[in-house]
Amino acid sequence: MLLDVRELDVRYGRVHAVRGVSLHVDEGEIVAVLGANGAGKSSLLRALLGIERIAAGTIFFRGADLTHLSAARRVEHGLVLVPEGRRIVRSLTVHENLLMGTYNRRDSEDIRRDVDAMYAQFPNLAVRRDKPAWVLSGGEQQMLALSRALLARPKLMMLDEPSLGLSPRLTKDVFAHIAELNRTRGLAMLLIEQNTHRTLAIAHRAYVFALGRVVCSGTTEEILAGGTLIDAYLGHGLLKSAKNESSTGI
Repeated sequence: MLLDVRELDVRYGRVHAVRGVSLHVDEGEIVAVLGANGAGKSSLLRALLGIERIAAGTIFFRGADLTHLSAARRVEHGLVLVPEGRRIVRSLTVHENLLMGTYNRRDSEDIRRDVDAMYAQFPNLAVRRDKPAWVLSGGEQQMLALSRALLARPKLMMLDEPSLGLSPRLTKDVFAHIAELNRTRGLAMLLIEQNTHRTLAIAHRAYVFALGRVVCSGTTEEILAGGTLIDAYLGHGLLKSAKNESSTGI
């Protein structure tokens, strides 16, 4: 087991954002976390990375207890977050943003090769490498955020709403890239996304959140076959669309 979360609680004063959540991610899996806005999904990811204090629970990653480690130490262990809204530093160049992903690394030759590989994979970033990041389109910014995270050499990549603010065409491109990373590198992912049908088309398993709790979990097929409970959180139309997409591919 790669990630093992047990009875995790996150509180903001009187607000109980995450309530006794237990979940796991195995090597090579894409695991989705689904649910309405305010269900506690982003709080979960921030707590897993260590940028949100937890009230209770334990976090094991590759057999090590990360519960009380700093965010920097968790990144060193291979737990990396692509945050909601991408969070690139707009005043820095594209290249400087990429190098932020390597701050825990000391292998300068490997870093150079890995950065060159990112530019080869995303030529638009290479063309703009010395330009400030604010000149990038939304899709290019998302590819920059993904590349920055990959340069940290993650064992588990957590993605928070990667399609936020993107057009349908760019959303399709982002999901295709996520699926390719999983297929070609075996990279495990924990994915939060409101685009439910595309998420279920590439995920192996999913957890459905409501009011900070896991209310349903299972394989993609089990989630898609769910009845009244799942419809209540995801909507019948989305489920029907997800079934069609799952059978035909992205």
